[in-house]
Amino acid sequence: MRPKKHIHTKQQKRLYDRTEDKFTFNISYQTHTKQTPRTLAIAEAFGIGIDQTQKFKIIDTQLKITPKDIVYITGDSGAGKSILLKAIHNDLGEQAIDLTEITTDPNQPIIETIGKTLQQSIELLSKVGLNDAFLFLCTYNQLSDGQKYRYKIAKLIESQKQWWLIDEFTSCLDRDTAKIIAYNLQKIARQNGKALITATTQNDLAEDLKPNILIHKRFGQEINITYYPNPTPTECSITKQMNIEPGTKNDWNKLSTFHYRAHTISVPRKIYRMVRGEELCGVIVYTYPPLTCYGRRFMLSKMTLKQTNQQLSTINRIVIPPKYRTIGLGKKIIHDTLPLVGTPHVELIAVMAKYSPFAEKAGMQKVTQQQNIEGTTKLTNTLKQLNFDLQLIASQQYVEQKIANLTTEQIKQLKTAFKANKHPSFKKQAPPSSHNPYGKTTNYLTYITSANNNQISRLIKTLAMLNQTKVYLFWNKQNQNKKPTTTTTDR
Repeated sequence: MRPKKHIHTKQQKRLYDRTEDKFTFNISYQTHTKQTPRTLAIAEAFGIGIDQTQKFKIIDTQLKITPKDIVYITGDSGAGKSILLKAIHNDLGEQAIDLTEITTDPNQPIIETIGKTLQQSIELLSKVGLNDAFLFLCTYNQLSDGQKYRYKIAKLIESQKQWWLIDEFTSCLDRDTAKIIAYNLQKIARQNGKALITATTQNDLAEDLKPNILIHKRFGQEINITYYPNPTPTECSITKQMNIEPGTKNDWNKLSTFHYRAHTISVPRKIYRMVRGEELCGVIVYTYPPLTCYGRRFMLSKMTLKQTNQQLSTINRIVIPPKYRTIGLGKKIIHDTLPLVGTPHVELIAVMAKYSPFAEKAGMQKVTQQQNIEGTTKLTNTLKQLNFDLQLIASQQYVEQKIANLTTEQIKQLKTAFKANKHPSFKKQAPPSSHNPYGKTTNYLTYITSANNNQISRLIKTLAMLNQTKVYLFWNKQNQNKKPTTTTTDR
């Protein structure tokens, strides 16, 4: 065992020229060994002077790094990468932020701890792959190690500092996640005109990080610096490994747990899956269109039910496992399957489309945004009169507790309100008619009359879904690039 040494870093020269974006480093350190009975015995046995100091030069170089560069510092452990990164940070001062400086609130839902507004919070978390309704509600302590790392990167982005510095970059993550984060972070840095400087022993991130400055720090003062043209980001290396093929309902069942909505799906028309080797990485479910759909009237003339079923498909579900989000797989699975579904028109009604334009990037047109479903206002007002908190009616447990405290007369008032609203989404919850899969009015009215508390709570949860602000998107096979005649954002 080597005797313990005391190390003193000696910075002989360090200069940052802001006008030329040039860093000059000449850094060395010296060591001496503490005298103890054992270290003295070793010194005597091997004939070495324990009082001698040893000097090592670790950095003697110049770097030209602009405030918009992507820098990848790699090399073996102990070669001096962290010392180099710290020296850069010291020169930049308040202009820079290191990931280790990020503080977290362990007990608050993460949606409350980032962003000045709800919109900004969702956008920041979505950029780093935490775009899941259930994750929004988790505290920092409830996240996995990979999710915690993504969250800290979101906070790094939020800081708006010009220089982003990350030591031990993705060293605690599996290599797939590391590549996904590297690809996303360089893309965000370039889009926002920020400098990103990473240091890590891992040398497998160059394709996804796409650095225009690659620094290989070796032991001693040896350092190799390569400058590249600043490339335009393309796609993540993992995306290139994805293939899309026909799928089954069983594929949906395997990934349905990652979807924030109900695990059930409407009658499927086509299902496609995205695979990476043997791994299932995504599913898209196309179904027959519902009877009515807000936004459809802007794009299609009135059709019979038969014509609608023949000419229109609805994207009912899209799910990508959390690990693979934010590298464009949602866009890819939509874009690649739209021409395969077999109908000239496809529609999508999505809440998440308010925050992420993945469907538009895939070739769909954003037509309109719906704030409230026509005809649900009276029903919503009835719940208000009965002191329901409308922000909580998506929680079946909350609704069941509220219903349990209603009087017989209030239950009757609630049922009367549902009878007056015959929306297809409510009617489908009644026992199905063999002649009408969308629900029959007489069956629905009978169902409401005898509905128990649990059945009423499910109807109220459906109302919560209907009252969500949703975006209507449309795809036309014959004229994909034509803009819609109406782009009204209403109600």
